Amino acid sequence: MHKRIDDVKLYIDGQFTDAESGAKFENINPFTNEVNNSVAEGREEDMNKAVAAAKKAFEEGPWGKLKVAERMIYINRIADLIDEEIEEIAYLESLDTGLPISQTRKMTARAAENFRFYARMVQTKLHGESYPVDDEFINYTVYKPLGPVGLITPWNAPFMLETWKVAPALATGNTVVLKPAELSPLTANKLAQVIDKADLPAGVFNIVHGFGETAGAALVAHQDVKAISFTGETTTGSIIIKNSADTLKKTSMELGGKSPLIVFDDADLDRALDAAVWGIFSFNGERCTANSRVFLHKNIKDEFVEKLKKRVMNIKIGDPMDSKTQLGPLIEKEHFNKVKSYIELAKEEGCEVIQGVVPEEVKAGNFVPPTLLLNAKNDMRVCQEEIFGPVMAVIEFETEEEVVEAANNVRYGLAGYVWTNDIKRGHRVAQAVEAGMLWVNAQNVRDLRIPFGGTKDSGIGREGGHYAIFEFYTEPKVIHVSIADHHIPQFGK
Repeated sequence: MHKRIDDVKLYIDGQFTDAESGAKFENINPFTNEVNNSVAEGREEDMNKAVAAAKKAFEEGPWGKLKVAERMIYINRIADLIDEEIEEIAYLESLDTGLPISQTRKMTARAAENFRFYARMVQTKLHGESYPVDDEFINYTVYKPLGPVGLITPWNAPFMLETWKVAPALATGNTVVLKPAELSPLTANKLAQVIDKADLPAGVFNIVHGFGETAGAALVAHQDVKAISFTGETTTGSIIIKNSADTLKKTSMELGGKSPLIVFDDADLDRALDAAVWGIFSFNGERCTANSRVFLHKNIKDEFVEKLKKRVMNIKIGDPMDSKTQLGPLIEKEHFNKVKSYIELAKEEGCEVIQGVVPEEVKAGNFVPPTLLLNAKNDMRVCQEEIFGPVMAVIEFETEEEVVEAANNVRYGLAGYVWTNDIKRGHRVAQAVEAGMLWVNAQNVRDLRIPFGGTKDSGIGREGGHYAIFEFYTEPKVIHVSIADHHIPQFGK
């Protein structure tokens, strides 16, 4: 029997509080399918309270008036407190999501750096331009925070992705209402505890747990919320954009993916193999940038597939709390059933399905073993639709033109990976693949300074670097200053 975790409350205006209705929902452990704890279920009335607190903190509280250096003391303090809690946060994340603890430890460490990075970025980069106009004007820009912003985050790497939005939002001087995924509330609650301990002024940061249809919809519709940043599924993103239009909100959408990994016959095959296996089977396959379509040149396909089969059989499946575990259970039963239904569909569509074996002692969990779909064709549904699990479709190709066309023949365009030792071809193919982010001879290594996001149905807008602080979380304001008596028409004189 696993230990019970404290129940989770909302965090509004500097206080941990129950939902107005008293409603709660159960938080289920994906490894045992037992109840971890209960969570306060925020609804429209709770969201209204949170937004009112954020608005008051922005307009009347000290947050909007703090000098940048003073605000950064708070931001860096949050990072220091996360560092003190890495082990606890990693444990809660694994408990909640089924992600292996060896992976959640790395993600938690990155979360602290998200705050430090944006503290540095705002202090050194958040400056405007000035434009002299002859001897008559100096025109210059300043970048101002928006006010209360709404952040809606997913369940697949919750703590890291929450901080990825919260850090730039707070660092630029906005106040925040966070609606975390209802399937992974534990580390969002821990973030509230960390921020509470960092003594941010009341109302600057608020969390309303709950469901998208109620809490999320109320946040999106609220007229006092100036922007919505959302990471999640494409259909939901489309609904959010529609519902944001009524109040003319800014939106940033980081949505689904069906990313290609292309291996040419001159590639370093062992490194490409490492990258392909890590890229789909880490994070339990629940990652938006996963290389779920692997295109293999016909000259190396058989050799590469044999190595893939061996890897899939060797991936360690088990308890997320075991530091040797490489693949844990999927987030919930409904998602588990969806992923399994895609594997059945692959058989109907003509794929040969190769799978690892789930150990008998962990059968209570939502385990889908690492899965290869061999003999796949790009037009199959399993190659067109986002499965979001540890499932790799393997597709053969012969020419560069053919593989670029196939890579692009999908509704998504988030990431892509090219493996070749012909550097001209590496650049050529990377530039030809329709995706927001490409890696050449590399796995998915992030650089916080550069834009993160996709094209087509993978989203609108970018996160990261100055794209977050200049293009999303602040608004440019132009000041025109006359330095001479320029001509003014004299109507009615």
